[in-house]
Amino acid sequence: MELTIERQHELERLCQQFRRDVLTAIHKAQSGHPGGSLSVCEILTLLYQHRMNIPSPEDPNRDRLVLCKGHAAPMLYRNLEELGILPKGSMDSLRQFGSPLQGHPAIHTPGVDMPSGPLGIGLAAAQGMAIGLSLDHSPARVYAILGDGELDEGAVWEAAASAPKFRLDNLCAVVDYNKVQLDGTTDDIMPLRDLEAKWQAFGWHTVRVDGHDLRALNKAFDAAEATKGRPTVIIADTIKGKGVSFMEGQAGWHGKAIDPDSYAQAMAELEEVRS
Repeated sequence: MELTIERQHELERLCQQFRRDVLTAIHKAQSGHPGGSLSVCEILTLLYQHRMNIPSPEDPNRDRLVLCKGHAAPMLYRNLEELGILPKGSMDSLRQFGSPLQGHPAIHTPGVDMPSGPLGIGLAAAQGMAIGLSLDHSPARVYAILGDGELDEGAVWEAAASAPKFRLDNLCAVVDYNKVQLDGTTDDIMPLRDLEAKWQAFGWHTVRVDGHDLRALNKAFDAAEATKGRPTVIIADTIKGKGVSFMEGQAGWHGKAIDPDSYAQAMAELEEVRS
């Protein structure tokens, strides 16, 4: 799918605004996961605002997305709000009592295709969707967005082993490879070693890109659509807390309330980049 320079710049501006809006919502709620929401920004924004076909959340032939790393829900919600699937201003109610915008995606929230609280279940759910769509001869595609810490879960690799068996070329997994999880780096907690070789050994078409480079990501998704007879995984090298200097690469900002001073600094940094 073509990505013109003009459209790329529009999406870059959206990403910067989304980062500001997500941090504002997390700050207001005094609860949430800023680090992983910021790292997945370009991935979700490119998919929802440029590539995915979603005529309506009820259309049987719409593309699906499973946010396996459900704690990054604020960035998902902001994209759904931009599409008009969630009402304008919905982000103001993030994590509030009675709000549909829960800490992790819930199935009653408009635009959410799969609830994702427990890590490890998302890829299998996305695989089931892909099988169903294939049986229905639907042109729709399914995207599964995984965290790298989530790859510690054995259920991920059970799904990874079976998806190529069913030749699911309508399934594309994306690993948000920011290399930091809840309590530290992925290397310290459970080394993932050679991720490309792992996925290739399971039979997946594997692409590795800079997960903050919209043009590189777009080419990777083009390659996924062009691949026939097997699923594709995009290993997207990202930075936890991308865009805010004191959050970048810091496990302490995986899930943490944003105090007023930190919020002010983050907004100042993001404003500088935007201008």
